[in-house]
Amino acid sequence: MFLFSTNPKPNQMPLSAPNPIMLSRLSRPATRQLSASAATSKKSLAKPGRPNIVFVEGVRTPFVTSGTVFKDLMAVDLQRFALQELVKKTGIAFEDVGHVSCGTVIQEPKTSNIAREAWLTAGFPDTTPCNTVTLACISANVAITQIIGLLNSGYTEAGIAGGVELLSDVPIRYNRKTRSAMLSLQKAKTLPDKLKLGQTILQNLLKPELPAVAEFTSGETMGHSGDRLAAAFNVSRREQDEFAIRSHTLAQEAANKGLLSDIVPVFVPGKKGGTVSADNGIRVGTIEQLSKLKPAFVKPHGTVTAANASFLTDGASAALVTTEDFALKKGYKPKAFLRDFLFVAQDPKDQLLLSPAYVIPKLLDKAGLTLQDVDVFEIHEAFAGQVLANLNALDSDHFCKEHMKRSGKYGRIPIEKLNRWGGSLSIGHPFGATGVRLVSHAANRLHKEGGQIALIAACAAGGHGVGMLVERYPN
Repeated sequence: MFLFSTNPKPNQMPLSAPNPIMLSRLSRPATRQLSASAATSKKSLAKPGRPNIVFVEGVRTPFVTSGTVFKDLMAVDLQRFALQELVKKTGIAFEDVGHVSCGTVIQEPKTSNIAREAWLTAGFPDTTPCNTVTLACISANVAITQIIGLLNSGYTEAGIAGGVELLSDVPIRYNRKTRSAMLSLQKAKTLPDKLKLGQTILQNLLKPELPAVAEFTSGETMGHSGDRLAAAFNVSRREQDEFAIRSHTLAQEAANKGLLSDIVPVFVPGKKGGTVSADNGIRVGTIEQLSKLKPAFVKPHGTVTAANASFLTDGASAALVTTEDFALKKGYKPKAFLRDFLFVAQDPKDQLLLSPAYVIPKLLDKAGLTLQDVDVFEIHEAFAGQVLANLNALDSDHFCKEHMKRSGKYGRIPIEKLNRWGGSLSIGHPFGATGVRLVSHAANRLHKEGGQIALIAACAAGGHGVGMLVERYPN
């Protein structure tokens, strides 16, 4: 999602005790866990002539609702903490880190290269190159793939990828007339010129420019696009609400069982400070409660609401990515192989959120796999309707023939393999940080569920998307 959307904060979602709700049309029997031998029975995705790239460890701060416990911090504080905790958890030597890449979307002007600023303020060596990348909601995925590229090229044997977003505080600037007048005022020589420019400044002081909601080229907003997409693929309001409840319920269950082991507690200084150790956006409601909420974007008949859309979130993440040879030489036990990835782009207006439907078949075809070969799916939940529309698109003869030029429908992703620890709807979505969270959950789920192959997919602004294939590292 993009900043300053009209959907309210998630804590406006009604509260109730966790309940084991099942989706009326979408539910399936719980998938059985695979044995270790079954998990390794599929073909390996290793590529001859290339080093095996491994995901050693991933950490993240708690993902919290913007305007709450992290509201007095800066984004650089969260990214710094994530980097520090990753270094502490892995024990990686500074001289072994060849490069650091972090993603972010709404940049704080004081720390535009936030990767570098976070690294330096952590007290780490200034000899490590650091850069910042941005590609909307998949910025951290770009950071990960940059490190993968550097490893494949032989540039380094180990790198750190991460990402951060702090939407509690965003840059709000004077409008262009005011900025122009302020700059011209420095050069004005006569009193009348200075007074004229001063008048322009005063007239425009209360007309600030906020970070954009709409896409620059198309004027499209994600909320409206999500609503239209749900309608186009026949996803009902009830199905969206049920999927949202599923996300929150599974996230709550995962948290209660201690499965969200990628979270590292954050100490927040100040009079009202303290240790933040859990995501605070998880709210399990009932279908009756959710059905009372009004549409957030397309009014009065839209189906996207505050409860079935992801919420504005603060948080950061970091991951250690290395070659397998390096990991074994240093005594690490990797969690997963990072086998392949693919970025896609399509119509940024009518198909703004359809990237998962495009990237999943292309990536699996590239790897010689099918949907049946995938044990774990982690798909970014921008909106409940967006996820369900993508599932319907993959299962649509018309869409797959007309838009993807396939012979027929690709198939349906089994719901029991999808986002079983919750997703962005419940855990939260700090734009620049979610990519690492998706990889961490995919890798950790593979080990917990006994699977071999995981597929990650996410949409992003501009009609972009990414897919990644992750393979469990053998026990």
